[in-house]
Amino acid sequence: MWMLPEQNQSWVSEFILLGFSSDPTSNRILFIAFLLLYLSSILGNGLIVTLICLDSHLHTPMYFFLCILSLLDMGYVTTTMPQMLVHLLARCQTISFAGCWLQMYVFGALALTECIFFVVLAYDRYVAICYPLRYTVILSWRVCTQLAAGTWACGFFLSLIHTFLTMRLPYCGPSIVNHYFCEGPSVRSLACMDTHLIETVDLVISVFVVVTPLSLILASYIHIALAIFKIKSTRGRCKAFSTCASHLTVVILFYAPATYIYMKPNSSYSPERDKQISLFYNVFTALLNPVVYSLRNKDIKGAFLKVMEHGRVTW
Repeated sequence: MWMLPEQNQSWVSEFILLGFSSDPTSNRILFIAFLLLYLSSILGNGLIVTLICLDSHLHTPMYFFLCILSLLDMGYVTTTMPQMLVHLLARCQTISFAGCWLQMYVFGALALTECIFFVVLAYDRYVAICYPLRYTVILSWRVCTQLAAGTWACGFFLSLIHTFLTMRLPYCGPSIVNHYFCEGPSVRSLACMDTHLIETVDLVISVFVVVTPLSLILASYIHIALAIFKIKSTRGRCKAFSTCASHLTVVILFYAPATYIYMKPNSSYSPERDKQISLFYNVFTALLNPVVYSLRNKDIKGAFLKVMEHGRVTW
């Protein structure tokens, strides 16, 4: 398990992921529960992507952004869940150093991209409600693609910084990670040197991708709320407030645990609590996003019924 270089320091070549339980019976129950959660997330988000691609009426900025959100959700939940499901049933729970590096980078890149992308979704709703007549002019396809590409570029670049600084730390044992995947803080706690620098860098990145986006989202929804108050119809106001409240709920469920995990100092690291908290922004938001943002939408429902009717006629 250890590689001994010429220096007087040993280096870890692989990590052992403890997961949630060492009891085989508990692991089988967890396997079924997490498999259902994973399949529901993939099917829900996959359905949204398929419907948006198939129905030309959904080729608008809002649904373009929702399609990207679903792709992000499918991406980062797939980065962690399949491996966790295998480890729940397998005796060997190891992951190579390179595999850990790759998982940390891809998961971080997709999660950071989603952090920033929530701002784009909030901006889309702000323009749609506050400037409905200029909606397609302000959010042209060029602007939409630039916003999407910019968020992906920022996410992958910032994740590269975080992953590089974390994985270049010396890990000289033990190699047991008390987590179900290679998340930065859980791996970093095993480093055999001071991690103050990477903690500071993580804090700066967290301010950029959590505090700043969250402030912009809240500002957008304040302007949206002011615009909603001007709606004369009570039913219209209630519907708009219900939509905004559900969107903000998902945002909070994603940002709150992510903020706790990445902005707290390494000294307050609590593996059992951190594993449970990570599930919220890793698994449950990927499951909730399609329900809150899309499946409650009448256009998505209409597109689904249209596809079903077409399939029935073809059959």
